[in-house]
Amino acid sequence: MKTVAITGVEQCTLVEKAVPHAKDEFVVIKVMSAPLCTEFSDYADGCQREQFKRGDEDPACLGHEAAGEVVEVARPGKVKVGDRVAVMPGFWCGKCRYCLSGEYIHCQNPVNPHAACDAEAGAAAYAEYCLKQDWLVLPIPDEMSYDHASMACCGLGPAWNAMQTLQVTGTDTVLVSGLGPVGLGTVINAVYRGARVIGVARNSYRSELAKQLGAETVLNPETDDVVAEVRELTEGLGASKSVETSGQSSYMDLLMQATRRKGDLAFVGESGNYTIQISDGMIRNGLHLHGIWHWNLGDAPDMLKMIAEVGDSLDKVITHHFPFTQIEDAWKLQMTGQCGKVMVHPNE
Repeated sequence: MKTVAITGVEQCTLVEKAVPHAKDEFVVIKVMSAPLCTEFSDYADGCQREQFKRGDEDPACLGHEAAGEVVEVARPGKVKVGDRVAVMPGFWCGKCRYCLSGEYIHCQNPVNPHAACDAEAGAAAYAEYCLKQDWLVLPIPDEMSYDHASMACCGLGPAWNAMQTLQVTGTDTVLVSGLGPVGLGTVINAVYRGARVIGVARNSYRSELAKQLGAETVLNPETDDVVAEVRELTEGLGASKSVETSGQSSYMDLLMQATRRKGDLAFVGESGNYTIQISDGMIRNGLHLHGIWHWNLGDAPDMLKMIAEVGDSLDKVITHHFPFTQIEDAWKLQMTGQCGKVMVHPNE
């Protein structure tokens, strides 16, 4: 089978690997839709992150979200051959308190699928086939497209967790900073719950896309006094709930200031160090800060229900499609920022 490997700065290729086989709870999935996430930054710098330098990650093992068809199982389990499924990220133990409670993303005992299945490949979603434990795939309705189902991963997943954790309702004003694919997914999630949405972004393409998805307005920190304008739009109070998706400290500062007293702020965007003014910024404003990653697997029925009901928005936020052979073009597009969620199709 073919899988993607980054070979240098803005260089990649498709390499041949042996198709993995099912074993125990691991099933084999033919990947039909693979949404692109942050791997474009690894393509841009030739995999210079510390994880690659330490050997913790493999430049030929890329991609962590997908949807496809189960083509091989080793034993009767939660799915069968022919099932259409969304593939959740990571490989987890399935036995600890986090896995058993649905919070598998916080598992401290990850599993190596290559070792578990005696396979040279299968962990990557940017491949024609992948491995996954049967309890980490979600059977999807016949009428749901693979593209839409794959949005249960990073496209909508972190934002879903943020909405659940912050208990967003129709009475809330939700401030979203950074309108990349995760931020745009946050707009969809918040609008779905009836909330009023204000965006913060510099990218005009994505700002307009956010408005199409239901954001009331989008403020540009380069030209707007974001904090003052948010307060003006909220009777001087500030946003009741805020979600930071960019990972940029300047946006974090804005949200700390623009969230109302006793409000909630969710950090979704991955980043490095950030200094919080504990007394003046957090304690005296009574802010509740939340670290958000992926969503609870127990919410799968509700997640799939939402995906079915927001199909028009998903068609807007998925802006580009590429065949597998053009993944380099897809990454170059992502580097421009002139896109929403980008899909590659390894088997179409």
